[in-house]
Amino acid sequence: MNGKNWHCYGSATVGERGQVVIPAEARNELEIQPGDKLLVFNGPGGGVIFMKADALAEHLEKATKRLNTLREAVEEK
Repeated sequence: MNGKNWHCYGSATVGERGQVVIPAEARNELEIQPGDKLLVFNGPGGGVIFMKADALAEHLEKATKRLNTLREAVEEK
């Protein structure tokens, strides 16, 4: 799944202790391993979005570099 396409991997049920089992196909395709840290966000329409913490860190690093480049360009003028 890339940032532009959504893919439904099936359904999951929340257990009594709040645990959710991520479908095997999703774990395999998204390379989610036991012990990986996932961030949980509220999504549109009451949805829930899981994101690997290291993936968010990579996105933030790229965004920071782009913002720094823009800042430098503005400061040059």
